[in-house]
Amino acid sequence: MNETTATEVQPVAEPGAPAQQPQQGGMGMLVPMLLILAIFYFMMIRPQQRKEKERRKMIDSLRAGAKVVFAGGLMGTISEATEKTFKVEIAPGTVIEVARASVTGVVDETQPAAK
Repeated sequence: MNETTATEVQPVAEPGAPAQQPQQGGMGMLVPMLLILAIFYFMMIRPQQRKEKERRKMIDSLRAGAKVVFAGGLMGTISEATEKTFKVEIAPGTVIEVARASVTGVVDETQPAAK
């Protein structure tokens, strides 16, 4: 019996043609992609999570009498705080109920008003 063996034939580059680089597997692109994702996480996502955590802590600490600013720019004084909402007096005798999540900040009473 005649036994034949297969040999791998590699193409020969033409003279003057640039040599082909060996192809890297998926691992060659994985490392830079992971690096980009890590940078994105530490530069964008983590600071945003920290800000949101501070905002939630500020909202949880609000009590009646605090002057607050809402997402739409409305300002008022909290007259009653419930689990999910605030009752806010925006003008003498005018009380509205708003969601806690709409609070964006607390007005600092010590600062003089800008003219």
